[in-house]
Amino acid sequence: MTEKIEIFKVRCPRCGKHKTWKGNPHRPFCSEQCKMIDLGRWADGDYRIAGEKAEPKDPED
Repeated sequence: MTEKIEIFKVRCPRCGKHKTWKGNPHRPFCSEQCKMIDLGRWADGDYRIAGEKAEPKDPED
């Protein structure tokens, strides 16, 4: 009897490479490098949403 093994691959959101999901410690990224580049983009504000800056809410309200 042949056992069917399903390999689930996903595309890295940064570079587009296909990587196996199971056993990948960097998922959804393909590598530590792509993960850190994406984190840097978040820190630099590259993923912010355009619009007026929201005023912080008063914590006493």
